[in-house]
Amino acid sequence: MEENFYKTKNLMEMSDEEWEALCDGCGKCCFRKFIEGHGKKTRLYYTCIACDLLDLNTGLCSDYENRFKLNKECTHLTKKNVKEFSWLPDTCAYRLLYEKKELPEWHPLISKDKDSVKKARIQIKNGIHEKDVEDWEDYILNEENIGGK
Repeated sequence: MEENFYKTKNLMEMSDEEWEALCDGCGKCCFRKFIEGHGKKTRLYYTCIACDLLDLNTGLCSDYENRFKLNKECTHLTKKNVKEFSWLPDTCAYRLLYEKKELPEWHPLISKDKDSVKKARIQIKNGIHEKDVEDWEDYILNEENIGGK
């Protein structure tokens, strides 16, 4: 992979390897969200409820290769549909680059440190797996708890 490829290529020009390297491993996309309201009154709520496949310590999928088979709700972010994912956290590299913004200094591609996301406290704290939850409303996060804001 070319160093700083994310500065010289747009998302559509990236190889599969480069596309995958954009993921910082925060795991936020693997936490459940829900939408309330319609139109201008629509509100997106983040929760600390994680997909059961998410390793809450590393922020990585425990079965990445089979995730779509094991979890029918797993979202497949691709070059073709990235524009549909405005719900991605504002720290997400895919969203940032789509919006023509810079990656944050803690992103592993910049810091060259695979633990920089954890050190910067970007991951959602006190995550709980979906299988352990009864009432989702008990797990709604406020913006300060989403991390990286």
